[in-house]
Amino acid sequence: MTRKTARADEIRKSLRAYASREKAKILQGFFKTGPSQYGDGDQFLGVVVPNIRATAKQYQDAPAGEALKLLASAYHEERLLALLIFVRQFSQGDIPQKKKIYRLYLKNTRFINNWDLVDLTAPNIVGAWLSDKSRKQLYQFARSRDLWKRRIAILSTFTFLRNNDFEDTLAISKILLNDEHDLIHKAVGWMRRETGKRSLATEEAFLKRHYHRMPRTMLRYAIERFPEGKRKGYLNGKV
Repeated sequence: MTRKTARADEIRKSLRAYASREKAKILQGFFKTGPSQYGDGDQFLGVVVPNIRATAKQYQDAPAGEALKLLASAYHEERLLALLIFVRQFSQGDIPQKKKIYRLYLKNTRFINNWDLVDLTAPNIVGAWLSDKSRKQLYQFARSRDLWKRRIAILSTFTFLRNNDFEDTLAISKILLNDEHDLIHKAVGWMRRETGKRSLATEEAFLKRHYHRMPRTMLRYAIERFPEGKRKGYLNGKV
């Protein structure tokens, strides 16, 4: 069987060869899988990311339909594997292939339901596809009631930041400024910090206008790399 005709069962078997019950227990706690937590009910095999990446590389030519079977898995690592296969197929594909992967991603966001699944893939698929297109989809996601769509919205702009394109990160940060979830506070703060790495003036203009309203976690992430004196000034409301 060639990799281009690999079936989901074969790919799943290769991944599970790396499984560890001990690691699975650790990951269950790390990703907050308890009742009412953000990862409520998620299951883990206990496979670390480098091994998931290695398996994705091995099966990067797998049919999209087989990868989608993995994406629908109850196991976190199998969903991540499917998404990393799609990232590789997107990066190596022509325009029609990239468009196909992008659409599959948006169609299956119900399975992209934890922060690492978003963070390792949204910039490389959604952000990459929208780099030279309308970003309207991101604004729809930013206003969604779904936590993971909101995280996809802000994390996708990481791709734009890498090209010194700040406009959408700034605008979506404003939309999410009063978000109630800690995972959005962290994501927005992270993207604010990344903005500052590329344009401190742009970042500080945003902060001086909005830092009094920013949730504490968001602010701490945003100013993490500031000099101690300036960082304390923001934290103490004296900027």
